Amino acid sequence: MTAVKYWLMKSEPSDYSFEDLKNEEFQTAEWDGVRNYQARNLLRDEIKVGDKVLYYHSNSKPSAVVGTATVVRDGYPDFTAWDPTAKHPDPKSTEDDPIWFMVDIQADITFSRLVSLKEIKSIPELSDMVLVKNSRLSVQPVTKSEFELITNLGSQSE
Repeated sequence: MTAVKYWLMKSEPSDYSFEDLKNEEFQTAEWDGVRNYQARNLLRDEIKVGDKVLYYHSNSKPSAVVGTATVVRDGYPDFTAWDPTAKHPDPKSTEDDPIWFMVDIQADITFSRLVSLKEIKSIPELSDMVLVKNSRLSVQPVTKSEFELITNLGSQSE
């Protein structure tokens, strides 16, 4: 068995919020629609069942980590790319030659308080986070200590 890895996944709450994930059957859903090659490679090759996820609401007031999830299915072809009516179709991606990949995640913990990007940037122990250095990437690695620190912050009462 491989060691658990830690990730941060971003979604605009108006597109797909943590509440939306919690409202899914079994609180589980595909993490689909990623159309960035660096993030795709992580979804395809690195992210595995059992890995832990910080769920981040981007483009919101404030942008913040709002909870955690667990990966429940390894990377597999993102079939939404083949659907011309989907939000992010890609006619170059096919069933025989898929370009894009996704994983399934399941909601775990809803934070009792948001951990905002502003707060994350103010904490010296988090200054090397990919989120701080390259905030545009929608799927990004985090260290175990970063995951634990943010989870502890999110579990504190306001």
